Amino acid sequence: MRSTGPNRTTTPGTAKSAPASNTAVLAQNLQFLRDYDRPCAQHRSGPLNPRNGYDGIRIIAVGYRTGMYRWNERGLIPTPRAWREAFIDLHGESRVTLTDAGPWAGRLEWQRSRSYGIALCSNVREEFVREQRHIRTDPRGAFELLVPTAGSAQVEQAAAAGEIRPGTLALCDVDRPLTFTHDEEFQSVALIVPGEAIYRRNPAARDPQAFDGTAGLGRLIRQTVLTLQQEREHFSEATFNIACDQLLDLLCLLCLLAEGASDSAPAAQRREVEAQVRQYVRRHAADPDLSITGIARVLGWSPRYLQDVLQAAGTTSRDLIRAERLRLARTRLASSTWDNRSIAQIAHASGFASHASFATAYRREFGVTPRETRGDRRGES
Repeated sequence: MRSTGPNRTTTPGTAKSAPASNTAVLAQNLQFLRDYDRPCAQHRSGPLNPRNGYDGIRIIAVGYRTGMYRWNERGLIPTPRAWREAFIDLHGESRVTLTDAGPWAGRLEWQRSRSYGIALCSNVREEFVREQRHIRTDPRGAFELLVPTAGSAQVEQAAAAGEIRPGTLALCDVDRPLTFTHDEEFQSVALIVPGEAIYRRNPAARDPQAFDGTAGLGRLIRQTVLTLQQEREHFSEATFNIACDQLLDLLCLLCLLAEGASDSAPAAQRREVEAQVRQYVRRHAADPDLSITGIARVLGWSPRYLQDVLQAAGTTSRDLIRAERLRLARTRLASSTWDNRSIAQIAHASGFASHASFATAYRREFGVTPRETRGDRRGES
């Protein structure tokens, strides 16, 4: 993808360097493209499709980076064509129609890691149509949470259609036909999350959902998404992913609570038990003896019932315990308070009996090695 501006790589939390000479900027951009664009140029799919390898995207605009966490410069995208290409790279192959409404002033600010993405869009009159033919050629395996901050937009997916405006949250499956239209007064932030992570927590999540973002859990999610976008320059990949993991948990809980309003008592009970199990596992993930038998004894249920509850939620006790231990280890690898511990010691302290099995599971889950996570965090200082 073409560069739309100089690449001034900076360490998060520090002042950006002044623009270099034209020759130096060109050399920086060429090196950036050699490092990143060549492995990605074979694919147009986004970062959440595991078949793509690497992070599966082409360069949208040469911007700032720390490891695999990147973001573009704030401000206007210079032309409608560049804006359309950048938008499609973020959201998937589609038909994007831009209608002139005066001098071009389109804004598109993005940030992304291997697992998550956030994009701010404003100052454009747009119709976004993603049809089945687009999905066949460019499947994303992703959901998007739309968080409007100004104006209004029309969203249509499956049999659902409606208007979204500030105070509303809309969750859509990117791999189902979708139509999205708005004028230049509309501004929103989109959180892009892996679809399999949504399905794992909520197997019934297929139809689009709208939530109240003005109070309670919805308001917390809305404020967190906006803060992640506003503070993007201060994160490493590990920090950004950990924050998005927590945000995803809140989002799935909001989905379950919304469904529970008209659900049966047994189903509501299963969701409550599932939440208790997840909370217990998270608090005791570092215990090497943690097991479904012990969890059942503490919570007052039979192991068989808890296994059934977790299976209905799309997981198992073994997978849940391993996932929480991996998240705990990643948090510790990203923390300076654990700098005096080796990776093997952190693995053991996070409940893993084998360093080798930990390293294999860590790379499979996060797409990077434990050493790369620690190096990414140290690169911030």
